[in-house]
Amino acid sequence: MRLTRRAALALPLPLLATTARADTWAPDRPLRLIVPYVAGGSVDAGARIIADRMGSTLGQPVAVENRGGSGGNIGAEVVVRAPPDGHTLLMGATGGLTTNQHIYPNMTFDPLRDLAPVSICYTSDLSLVVPANSPATTLAEFIAYAKANPGAISYGSSGHGASTHTAMALFLLAAGLEATHIPYRGSAAAMNDLLGGRLQAMMVQIATSTGPIRAGRIRALAATGPRRHHLLPEMPSIGELGFPEAQATSWAAIVAPAATPQPAIARLNAAVVEAVAHPPTAARLVAAGLDGESGTPQQLAAFLQAESVKWARVVREAKIKVE
Repeated sequence: MRLTRRAALALPLPLLATTARADTWAPDRPLRLIVPYVAGGSVDAGARIIADRMGSTLGQPVAVENRGGSGGNIGAEVVVRAPPDGHTLLMGATGGLTTNQHIYPNMTFDPLRDLAPVSICYTSDLSLVVPANSPATTLAEFIAYAKANPGAISYGSSGHGASTHTAMALFLLAAGLEATHIPYRGSAAAMNDLLGGRLQAMMVQIATSTGPIRAGRIRALAATGPRRHHLLPEMPSIGELGFPEAQATSWAAIVAPAATPQPAIARLNAAVVEAVAHPPTAARLVAAGLDGESGTPQQLAAFLQAESVKWARVVREAKIKVE
């Protein structure tokens, strides 16, 4: 699905066809891009970067609106219920688009059925971090400490079903560990408690953790991507440490109400593709620790389905649920 840096050289044939149809629809008023999380997180940052360029391309401003709550469900439902005219979009992420349906028993919509894929926007690896005063200086020591001290590990996340939650659950399953999950309203609050030593571990996006790691305020044990991350090349990947099955990547994608006409989807897709390939916008994403990506609506649909299957298994095996 990655088109960043190579987009101008070789677009997939389906995407070329999508772009060719994109001039049959254009927005006639400002657009809303709903971020279903509180301001200040990575999804919010990525949405604002991409929205800026999309507005220039579409000829109408794209206003980012934060509607946090219920693990992303509140903001997502705003878009599900919005008129399907291409003017209300959702910047969704792992939880709201692929995980919540497996952990929230009373959801009133199905994100795979009720939202139309437009394009993936970025991916971002996570890092497993611990407080600076943690007895664990390596992943092996963390595992040994957790096994020797049952019930001693509490880990934070940005909310039930968020990638910071499910990625940790995936690692705990792979390592055969038990730990107590403490959800927060956003990563910033969880990071504050980690810095204060009130949490023993956390999965956090690498961009968010780089500063505190460099300052010696927290310690990084592993990156969750398939390889070492360019921001912290000294941090080993979780695969090279013996847990390739625990690889996980945070991501965000733009979707629209399910009945949005295809010409509108095509035009919006072309705007996202252009934004991600636009050098200044790509540079802003990199500076925020986000790896810009784009692709066709069909590619995103297949990706969301695969992610839903993957995280459904983790939810089932880790017995994740929201009462």
